[in-house]
Amino acid sequence: MKFTLSWLKDHLETASSLDDILYALTDLGLEVEEVVNPLAKLAPFTLAKVIHAEKHPDADKLRVCRVMTDEGEKQIVCGAPNARTGITVVLCKPGDYVPGIDVTLGIGKIRGVESHGMMASERELELSDEHNGIIELPSGEVGQKFTDWLAINRPGLADPMIHVKVTPNRPDALGVRGIARDLAARGLGQLKPLPIPAIKGGFASPVQVEISDDLKTKGCPHFAGRTIRGVTNGPSPDWLQARLKAIGLRPISALVDITNYFTFGLNRPLHVFDAAKVHGKLRVHAAQGGEQFAALDGKTYTLRAGQMAISDDQGIESLAGVMGGEASGCSPETTEVFVESAWWDPITIAATGRALKINTDARYRFERGVDPAFTMPGLDLATQMILDLCGGEASDIAQDGAALDTTRAYKLDSARVISLVGMDIPEAEQRNTLESLGFTLNGDMATPPSWRPDVLGEADLIEEVARIASLSKLQGKPLPRTTSGVPRPILTPLQVRERTARRTIAALGYNECVTYSFIDQTAATLFGGGTDAVRVDNPISSEMSHLRPDLLPGLLRAASRNQARGFGDMALFEVGPAFQGGEPGEQHLQAAGLLIGQTTPRDPYGSRRPVDVFDAKADVEAALAAIGAPARTQINRKAASWWHPGRSGVIGLGPNMMATFGEVHPKVLAELGVKGPAVAFTILVANVPSPKVKTPTKPALALSDLQAVERDFAFVVDKGVEALTAVNAAIGADKVLIETVRLFDQFSGDKAEAQMGAGKKSIALTVRLQPSDKTLTEADIEAVSAKIIEKVSKATGGTLRG
Repeated sequence: MKFTLSWLKDHLETASSLDDILYALTDLGLEVEEVVNPLAKLAPFTLAKVIHAEKHPDADKLRVCRVMTDEGEKQIVCGAPNARTGITVVLCKPGDYVPGIDVTLGIGKIRGVESHGMMASERELELSDEHNGIIELPSGEVGQKFTDWLAINRPGLADPMIHVKVTPNRPDALGVRGIARDLAARGLGQLKPLPIPAIKGGFASPVQVEISDDLKTKGCPHFAGRTIRGVTNGPSPDWLQARLKAIGLRPISALVDITNYFTFGLNRPLHVFDAAKVHGKLRVHAAQGGEQFAALDGKTYTLRAGQMAISDDQGIESLAGVMGGEASGCSPETTEVFVESAWWDPITIAATGRALKINTDARYRFERGVDPAFTMPGLDLATQMILDLCGGEASDIAQDGAALDTTRAYKLDSARVISLVGMDIPEAEQRNTLESLGFTLNGDMATPPSWRPDVLGEADLIEEVARIASLSKLQGKPLPRTTSGVPRPILTPLQVRERTARRTIAALGYNECVTYSFIDQTAATLFGGGTDAVRVDNPISSEMSHLRPDLLPGLLRAASRNQARGFGDMALFEVGPAFQGGEPGEQHLQAAGLLIGQTTPRDPYGSRRPVDVFDAKADVEAALAAIGAPARTQINRKAASWWHPGRSGVIGLGPNMMATFGEVHPKVLAELGVKGPAVAFTILVANVPSPKVKTPTKPALALSDLQAVERDFAFVVDKGVEALTAVNAAIGADKVLIETVRLFDQFSGDKAEAQMGAGKKSIALTVRLQPSDKTLTEADIEAVSAKIIEKVSKATGGTLRG
């Protein structure tokens, strides 16, 4: 938001200095981004007087002038046609920097004649585009600073421009009056009254308005305007042009400049139609989709269904709240106008502007929230200015709908200022602050003004009081300890698991990655995603079009980039959300790890080998154990399609899947540009069962004083039988006594078949028995051994090897 100091003083009666105003603005939350003082670049220049001018001896268009300056008489060669005896000019001396020509002057010779400086034109000093002659001043003393002369005679050109950063929750500060109101509440002056003229129409408006029924409740509840005939659309006054130029706007014509003046001055965007180009009534309606609209920026836009437009009998004349149309735009020949003032739904305006990529000052304000109660007063004020500057006669008002009722009230609890922001502000001062900001107080209830849509609760009232009082006065004070003992945990159980999983996997030697939650559709489809439900409507690139269904695509893409740079051995992991849908809650927390290449660097002992599925299995089991998974789980081969079908497994308890591990499918690796093989694991952190007894501490270490016993069993089975089947069967023989079962040998191949028969192999298990109440006898061991042999034989169809 940009404005000038004089513009601010139109609304604020103040004697405060510019520095005090700038400090207060930032302290109030309207951070000052920039201050441009136009006099700073003109500070070196002084006034001088031409006492004699004659033709240059060697150039017909040059004149040699004797100029009286504050340093005495100087000779200056000048090519301006108006250089003559007796005029007062602006002098640029040798050593001065001239901004308009980007030159630092020196003493020079022009066609053999020395010149000690120059007499400047307005364009050379960046005062205007005028450059047909040097500046002629009607008054002024020799040696007087040009900046002092401007401050007295042309104050508009000496007006500092202030640029403040307005946060999205403060639409009222997008007008100079809203900023002045904040400064007045701080105590930097008094807010000047804004009288609303009572304009009596002299005739019925030939242009009537109508809002379609489907938009009255939300899109455009209020649309008003009036016709003004007999206007003269010439250039706007110098003071108005100077203000618009100061904030970076180009003056166009009086009618257009007036609408810009109200947009920035009172946060009331308006639009002016050339009434002679409007056919029939103006109707506010939702576009059907596909309509063509030629806008004032010279571009043609194709509207989408639902976007609001203003049309007459011949088509669309304006894109509601965003930009006017070329067909009904005002020109120097315009003599009859229709001035529109309306309130537009912020969400609809924002969606329209974003979809069509149109950025205007009107859109910027409407999508943040314009005062709905100021629609009619803004129309009257604009009408009066048009009548004053352009002449003409105003009609009656044509309108449809009514202003929104934004009335709401919240309780003002003066004691909450201390509890919320730690400031001790008297109740009377709190009430005075709110009233100065436009709030209405009735007892302990405060009603926000219509221009403050951001105030939506009791805490917002306290924020306003503290903001005006200055949060910079807040002093930190230690709070007394009100509780004793161990504080309650802050992290949720899932957050604790996430932290534990991250630390455990990192301790296993993995490097953590943080990848985007958005991936390309190809990768998403490979991992069971890529549907429209998880597609991003406005992706920042084609490689981030869908929410990731799994963490592995991001890790594999990272591995591919590392391989392209010569890194072959990698251990990467990530902990983060994956998405099974696009709705809130349709996501789950995963921990994923990826191993590629060799297990160790090359050494002389032959320990280097390619990573395999058992490396991933060992790591995922360690991570599961760390986050509290049961020691005894089941493993099956029902892995998803992106895993190698014969070299992967799913760890779970019944139907509850906790993790998957194995080799990534070669086709997936090839699609993502990864040189395999690669092994990986994913953990569904939330699927790990919670402990039955929830305590903040670890359970006590349980050790047995009784001697453990280990027994080995070898079974002859068909070579297609998996060792895991035998292990699971052995564990189930006695879940209390059997502590662990491990596979320690597998004998297969031609030699095995020669000894045990065709299609046979031998698997050997070691079973550890750990008693808890008594030392095992030989009979106890034999009984358990018999159960193990029975269970394994039944599960595998094998026999105990003799």
